[in-house]
Amino acid sequence: MIWNKWIRQGHRWLSIIFTATVAANFIAMAMGQPPAWIVYAPLPPLFLLMFSGLYMFVLPYVAKGHGSQPTSG
Repeated sequence: MIWNKWIRQGHRWLSIIFTATVAANFIAMAMGQPPAWIVYAPLPPLFLLMFSGLYMFVLPYVAKGHGSQPTSG
């Protein structure tokens, strides 16, 4: 299914964005009191990572229940 590929690729890109926002957060905190938008910037990618990760976690179990083989890709 094409959605599986897009979810997997999106999860990879979200992890890069999340890592960059966490690094920016640490740098900003080292320089003093950061603005609130920097402090909370990692949260939106984190929630999206959680949902895409849960989807990929459940996918093999749902595919097994339908009698089909899980897709690799």
